[in-house]
Amino acid sequence: MLNITPVRAFKDNYIWVLRHPEHHYVAVVDPGDARPVLRYLEQEKLAPVAILITHHHMDHVGGIRAIRERYPLLPVYGPAGERIPAVTQLLREGDRVELPELGIRLRVMEVPGHTAGHIAYFGAGALFIGDTVFGAGCGRLFEGTAAQMHSSLSRLALLPWDTLVYCAHEYTLDNIAFAKWVEPHNVDLLRREQECQALRQRDEPTVPSELDLERRINPFLRFNAPTVIEAASRHAGRSLNAGVETFAEIRRWKDTEFD
Repeated sequence: MLNITPVRAFKDNYIWVLRHPEHHYVAVVDPGDARPVLRYLEQEKLAPVAILITHHHMDHVGGIRAIRERYPLLPVYGPAGERIPAVTQLLREGDRVELPELGIRLRVMEVPGHTAGHIAYFGAGALFIGDTVFGAGCGRLFEGTAAQMHSSLSRLALLPWDTLVYCAHEYTLDNIAFAKWVEPHNVDLLRREQECQALRQRDEPTVPSELDLERRINPFLRFNAPTVIEAASRHAGRSLNAGVETFAEIRRWKDTEFD
């Protein structure tokens, strides 16, 4: 089993550290800040073998240079569709990242929407998704279109139900608050809110979450659910089709009236 640990950064970022349970080798996902990562590596006496980048935003790439100053030969994997000067290994849809020191192989998925070239890493029962999917939410459409994000989310929803979704931010309770506007009577959503409130009271992360749970509570993955289509249509003031029309209206709703 792979050990996956969150290293906290900034206000609400999680930098994920992947570790082989029997060795001291690790990979680091989206190190926006080098300081907490280097401190964690030193405290645990760990040796990084790779940096994995999902997209170009500074809170995901800002720590690369300082980490590589400490570990000059460290490879940096990242999206071929984005300009990230520190990346040494450009990745595209269908590529594989082999990390033999950790005993894993990760499949690369292109998931545009939040940014134009955003990628995700899937393997060992885990999905490292950056800012595409959050607990009960999804990323803003800074560079992509609603159709692109809908397509990306549709593909992700087809992954195995027990996939653990590792996003990069602690946004779950805020996202649940909006999701309740869309589906106020969703029992799974209300139960998840109670679970997350208890976790945050103990200062514990609400992520990762199982993909199956997100399918049941996340309005941005539920664009085919009758209750979500009805809520989106009511908000738009017209009848909407399932799929991209409903997704686009839910995203617009959150952007304009909640955030």
